[in-house]
Amino acid sequence: MAHESIAGGVHKAWTRAFDDHCEALQVFVRTSRAWAAPPLTDEIVAKWEESRHAARRKVKAVVAHGSYLVNLGTADEELRKKSMTTMLEELERCERLQIPSLIFHPGSHLGDGEDVGIKRIAERLSQCLEATDGYQVQPTLENTAGQGTNIGYRFDHLRQILDQVSEPERVGVCFDTQHAFASGIDISTESGWEACWQEFDEVVGLDKLTSFHVNDSDKPLGSRVDRHANIGKGLIGTDAFARLMTDPRFADVPGFLETPAERGKKPYSKEIRRMKRLRVKPS
Repeated sequence: MAHESIAGGVHKAWTRAFDDHCEALQVFVRTSRAWAAPPLTDEIVAKWEESRHAARRKVKAVVAHGSYLVNLGTADEELRKKSMTTMLEELERCERLQIPSLIFHPGSHLGDGEDVGIKRIAERLSQCLEATDGYQVQPTLENTAGQGTNIGYRFDHLRQILDQVSEPERVGVCFDTQHAFASGIDISTESGWEACWQEFDEVVGLDKLTSFHVNDSDKPLGSRVDRHANIGKGLIGTDAFARLMTDPRFADVPGFLETPAERGKKPYSKEIRRMKRLRVKPS
């Protein structure tokens, strides 16, 4: 239940997840902050499978997170081409590594307006789906904090993309707790938690929810700023995460910590223990 580093090779994330006592693992399948990346060789795939097998007793699920550089909402032709190339490469890598979900930020309209941005994102996601016909990996939209001109800070944005994309049944949704809070959704209270999920179900549909990013917030409600904090150390507070860990609607939905990691061999072990304790501490 954490995003682990791929330093030294993508396969090493499995060992880190095992050491952290993760039950689920999120990784990048290539460098996330550069367009160029070394090829995914047969040797790398074999090491990945070997490490996955070794960690299987503890780590039961895996997803990937897409590159931060990708913007499917841009009007810039060079950025569009680079974004599409990288998105398709990441989907291919997920398919080869048998990773079932690629979570990605929808994109930014960069001043052209939300409706225009949503239309571009849906069109380009449709092109990705067409190019990966027959793939098992599921492109997964992530809600955003709404920083800058980012699309996805409203559930309606996600709904519009799903309505406009060519194969909506192949697309999932990841819910980021910090992004939701920063976008103005108050999940810190019991009433706010219930209101959030009632709206999500009405607008997006709980059947589209495939994963959580589990992060407290370093910035206040409605700030529209993407800044994660450790669980219970931010402005959302521990009660919301206790609700998440004990809500029967989400018992089978994996969650992944993206909080500030500690130094050392087990960067998320303390945070994971804290989250596991919340399973028996309903608010």
